[in-house]
Amino acid sequence: MKVLFIFNPHSGKGLIRNDLLEIVDIMVKASYEVTIYTTQYQGDAISKVEKEAKNFDRIICSGGDGTLDEVVTGLIKSGVDIPVGYIPAGSTNDFANSLEIPKGMVEAAAVAVTDQRFPCDVGDFNGDTFVYVAAFGLFTEVSYQTSQELKNILGHVAYILEGAKSLHDISSHKMQVEHDGVVIQDDFIYGMVTNSVSVGGFKGITGSDVHLDDGVFEVTLIKNPRNPIELNEILACLTSLIDDSDLIYSFKTNEIKFTSKEPVGWTLDGEFGGEHTELTIKNLQKRIEIIAPIAQHGAIEKK
Repeated sequence: MKVLFIFNPHSGKGLIRNDLLEIVDIMVKASYEVTIYTTQYQGDAISKVEKEAKNFDRIICSGGDGTLDEVVTGLIKSGVDIPVGYIPAGSTNDFANSLEIPKGMVEAAAVAVTDQRFPCDVGDFNGDTFVYVAAFGLFTEVSYQTSQELKNILGHVAYILEGAKSLHDISSHKMQVEHDGVVIQDDFIYGMVTNSVSVGGFKGITGSDVHLDDGVFEVTLIKNPRNPIELNEILACLTSLIDDSDLIYSFKTNEIKFTSKEPVGWTLDGEFGGEHTELTIKNLQKRIEIIAPIAQHGAIEKK
């Protein structure tokens, strides 16, 4: 059995250096012939996996959620169906938490060599791919404008600090949103299409009854507050993680279309996903097999 072990050496303060020998040893002891590749630049894993997937029985990757995103994107582009193991090493690792993958890198490696296969939904984003979240608006700019070094050093605090600097100047986007025969026209400061129990490290923000293989996304759209009272109402909902406000749209769908006159910047799994005026997002149900403990008991649910 051949495995391509591909990792981002800069994720999570480069901590993989401390465990690299033990991680590789775990793969070898599991009877894998291991090929190691360190990513050299953003997008490198996409092209590497697209070209090489056909030569391997499994891919194991280590890095942040963005690294996993690149590996999955490359795998889908390759047309090859092989399982993906994930050793999280980023600052938030939302998707790994949703999959119940251990936080420790050695423990995660021990899972990655097993046969605990979980057929997982992924998203099609105008022909691109994302694993667990596509988002626009307030704070989405923060994740790709904040330097990698700052993310590594400050973690969640970096997002909060950078976000706080822009709170006085909340921008919004006039958009038409279509799903399941419903048409919404409104002014939004934030929106996200997710397949995860947590986003940005905040567990529960995507609501309850979240399953990673049910063929639908959880969608959250936040309207532009017209006054401080409405802003406080939105903040109260986000703080309590309960949507009881007309200022927040929350629903599930397997396909959604966004249209706007002005280009809107998006992030895919925390990395810049381009600017778009027309965008269709589709759920690709059970498209990728992820090696994860969640496979032991089926779809995950957060109550």
